Amino acid sequence: MRELLPLIGSHPGGRSALTCRYRCGDACFQETPNTSDNEYAGDIIAGALSRRSMMRAAAVVTVAAAGTAALGGGPAAPRAEAAAPAGRTAGRPKPTPSGARGLRFVAVAPNQDDRVTIPEGYSQNVVIRWGEPILRGAPAFDPDKQTAKAQAKQFGYNNDFLSLLPLQGERGRQVLVANHEYTDEILMFRGYDPASPTREQVEVAWAAHGLSVVVVQEENRTGKLTPVNRHPLNRRLTATSEFRMTGPAAGSPLLRTSTDRTGSRVLGTLNNCAGGTTPWGTTLHGEENFNQYFANGSSDTDKRYGIGTAATERKWERFDKRFDLAQEPNEAHRFGWVVELDPYEPDSTPRKRTALGRFKHEAAQPRLTSDGRPVVYMGDDERFDYFYKFVSSKRMKKGNSRAAREHNLTLLDEGTLYVAKLTGDSPAAEFDGTGKLPSDGEFDGSGVWIPLATGDTSHVPGMTADEVYVFTRLAGDKVGATKMDRPEDVEPSPRTGRVYIALTNNTDRGKAGKAGADEANPRNANKHGQILELAEHWDDPAGDGFAWRLFLVAGDPEDPSTYFSGFPKEKVSPISCPDNVAFDDHGNLWISTDGNQLGSHDGLFGVATQGERRGELKQFLTVPTGAETCGPVIQDRRVLVAVQHPGEVDGASVEKPASVWPDGPGRIVRPSVVAVWRKDGGDIGV
Repeated sequence: MRELLPLIGSHPGGRSALTCRYRCGDACFQETPNTSDNEYAGDIIAGALSRRSMMRAAAVVTVAAAGTAALGGGPAAPRAEAAAPAGRTAGRPKPTPSGARGLRFVAVAPNQDDRVTIPEGYSQNVVIRWGEPILRGAPAFDPDKQTAKAQAKQFGYNNDFLSLLPLQGERGRQVLVANHEYTDEILMFRGYDPASPTREQVEVAWAAHGLSVVVVQEENRTGKLTPVNRHPLNRRLTATSEFRMTGPAAGSPLLRTSTDRTGSRVLGTLNNCAGGTTPWGTTLHGEENFNQYFANGSSDTDKRYGIGTAATERKWERFDKRFDLAQEPNEAHRFGWVVELDPYEPDSTPRKRTALGRFKHEAAQPRLTSDGRPVVYMGDDERFDYFYKFVSSKRMKKGNSRAAREHNLTLLDEGTLYVAKLTGDSPAAEFDGTGKLPSDGEFDGSGVWIPLATGDTSHVPGMTADEVYVFTRLAGDKVGATKMDRPEDVEPSPRTGRVYIALTNNTDRGKAGKAGADEANPRNANKHGQILELAEHWDDPAGDGFAWRLFLVAGDPEDPSTYFSGFPKEKVSPISCPDNVAFDDHGNLWISTDGNQLGSHDGLFGVATQGERRGELKQFLTVPTGAETCGPVIQDRRVLVAVQHPGEVDGASVEKPASVWPDGPGRIVRPSVVAVWRKDGGDIGV
């Protein structure tokens, strides 16, 4: 047996210190905002064994409708057919691509190459880079002469969530929508002084945040995409663009400032991480680590959201008082929402949907009930925070008529917001922090959805509806929601309806004064994370109960604490820190990673969720030095990824780059979007 793959770095979560500094304001080094005494998954399990048969029955009904094995169990995987990851069978012939349909490629070996590494038989191109012109009048990118005016017309920085939407009437073209999560000024500006940023540098950073909409052109006979500059649908939204607050909390005194007495108009969107694409043709964008942009927080609610009491890293408060909470105490309340954008209406004002609650939104992905009402699943990306859903009270109208589109743009303003409470079904004594399976052979249990607010009605004692929406974390504290290991992206399977939640990691679990292991979070000092699978009772996404199990416990397959739904671990790729997730048309879940702790660069992985190969996981690509894999889009003949923060390594700068990607030595490192396709033009992994 080979030795376990080495852990890398001492920084919590596996990221470089530079990434933590600019991306989340060093959240790992701050006191955990959630100091409530809420139970952790598995804490309330006395007597839960009597509920086991009921939960299994619910899971059987759910999965029987989808024609797959029940959540409570499934057939053992075969031990002979999956392709071993390249690089793990030194001296042997190259394996023949095999595996679940959609995953028939030779897995990429773990590596530390400064490039995007893809399987044999595949090609790639850089679709668009930071700074490329997309609007009329935008100049060519010049990193030494960058201005805010130029950046506001160019593709933004640190692309994250991606969506590719159809464009009717223009053959071979699609609409690409991208989030721009944050800026790293040290890698953007030559000679940058963090203690004394200039106004121009700050305004460039404002313009580099936000969203981009750009039409892309397909190349015949390949999967290559290129941007269509100056297309009428192309658009940039930045930290100074106008956004509209909608829903039940819009206009609340909690959202009013000296420059917006209505509490309904906001400048900018910040730290847009992952997102979602709606069935009615809009995109959703989660505002995540917004807390780091605001200085001089003082209230208990500021503390619960991780807002500091001193100056910020970027010093924006020196140039705009709205980032100084001593002057504008409500401004931070206007961030931390889900933004809805209509990419087909370039003059429309995007909306911040208050009915979906305010927290560190990683993503928001809807599915429809049987009667056509959208249900949106959402994670709060913080150690020991919660998992939510929103159930709309309105039905979606089909079609693309103006009346239908206008109606559908109101769907996320009325409904009920819920938070999840999980219970394990095995004795607490079986969870010692090592991650070993309980005696019943799986990590599983039941759960309930606790209502928080419906319209103007609060379901939380002692809180008004406005307070529930604006201070949603506190509402979750009050009702006893289950603390989780950083719930990030959430994706319902379009085939089975089961919901998959990426729990990236939690190195604080098991520390003195912190929660220890439980059935949903079975490892102390959890460096690698896990993916939880949830089945709504009777496959009803509007229901109030669910069954759950851990689908994947990440890490080196040689580590006894890892788990791949029972699939033979010698036949899977090592994976660490799952983050963004997406589905292909075959029902496979694709997972991008953030902060790999196994000695390899981050990457993109595909894993079968159904049938005999359930749990078969294979690595499709790796990203360059210092980079994170984001925003995967999986089409039949193309995979799209956002390569975020390449070169973001401790000690790096414009003058001392840690990466030469994507343009080679002597050129500035640039976050970019990459497309990958099969050289023979066939479907991905088939």
